[in-house]
Amino acid sequence: MKAFRSLRILISISRTTAPRKTHQAQNFLRRFYSAQPNVDEPTSVNEDGPISDSVFDSSQYSIEDSPGDSVKKQKQATWDKGYRDRVNKLFFENEIEKGKVRIQEEESSEDEDEDSIDRSRILAKTLLEAALESPDEELGEGEVREEDQKSLNVGIIGPPNAGKSSLTNFMVGSKVAAASRKTNTTTHEVLGVLTKGDTQVCFFDTPGLMLKKSGYGYKDIKARVQNAWTSVDLFDVLIVMFDVHRHLMSPDSRVVRLIKYMGEEENPKQKRILCMNKVDLVEKKKDLLKVAEEFQNLPSYERYFMISGLKGSGVKDLTQYLMDQAVKKPWEEDAFTMSEEVMKNISLEVVRERLLDHVHQEVPYGVEHRLVDWKELRDGSLRIEQHLITPKPSQRKILVGKGGCKIGRIGVEANEELRRIMNRKVHLILQVKLK
Repeated sequence: MKAFRSLRILISISRTTAPRKTHQAQNFLRRFYSAQPNVDEPTSVNEDGPISDSVFDSSQYSIEDSPGDSVKKQKQATWDKGYRDRVNKLFFENEIEKGKVRIQEEESSEDEDEDSIDRSRILAKTLLEAALESPDEELGEGEVREEDQKSLNVGIIGPPNAGKSSLTNFMVGSKVAAASRKTNTTTHEVLGVLTKGDTQVCFFDTPGLMLKKSGYGYKDIKARVQNAWTSVDLFDVLIVMFDVHRHLMSPDSRVVRLIKYMGEEENPKQKRILCMNKVDLVEKKKDLLKVAEEFQNLPSYERYFMISGLKGSGVKDLTQYLMDQAVKKPWEEDAFTMSEEVMKNISLEVVRERLLDHVHQEVPYGVEHRLVDWKELRDGSLRIEQHLITPKPSQRKILVGKGGCKIGRIGVEANEELRRIMNRKVHLILQVKLK
């Protein structure tokens, strides 16, 4: 009650003493006693301004559409064409002419209507029965019976920056792993699938491995390298790869120990091969024979290959060898469509590759990369939102750039490549945050 009395007294004094400034007095009292915030003064202020430089949104940039983006795919029939052809052969064999059902002319229109109704009923019933039956010998284009399928799991290991990711991308035929000139580009195991005929080969690109002087693997703080060591014996075929050009120019004792360690340790359930990568950089090809002789007495290596994972020389022979090693086993991955999990990993790898290209020194290695949102919109496009979390404010400024130029360049290049890989419109959002 005392508060209301004091309020009335203040209002009466303001009306009698200052009639011209009633708006200011009411505004002053409203700020003091009103439970609602003032519209003129916002309650929260964005530190980065209305449009933050630390956020990249592809809708704010003019990105040219690829040829497949503007074309809307037509809806296909939900039934199998093989079922319809089989029904036509069984029930309308006399009226089939060059693969098309020819409707005979009836003398009267009433008989024609009744015949078409009966025909549609028979056709619908037979299509339903054929769909419920177990699959028969008739298969679609590219399909293989499960009992005829062959599969092989191939692991690719080696020191950092040996070209493992480039080889995986070349053999698969698409970008599945980030490839960069910087070391330790691959941070986790990446899957790439090659399906050819009745054979499917699954490639597992692993982080770079090293050996210290005692002969055991480096105990990295991050668990991804330890996981790579534990999965070495799980593959059907293991590819040990190293940079032969760097080995000729400046040999690394750690790489030599890794090659010998994997070549001396035999595994009867696994075949191991040694790949000398980047042979295109070697000017004197005779030097390659010296390297082959250096490691020829290692019993675990069944074959030796000299390849260039970036340009593809020698990769055809390696692929054919792996296809011949496949055993009869059902395929583990879909041969015709990419799963959503694979597409999510590809989006992360593409952005990480651009991050390594434009940000240098230790900054990209300390960034925590997260996939926050993944949505398929009604028009067939994708909305992808990723966050780049930095531990220090100074690293955040470096990653954002002046006026958001660096994060904008990373986003534009990553968005263009994602559109080419996924053959659809992609709405990419990158946001740089501080941990």
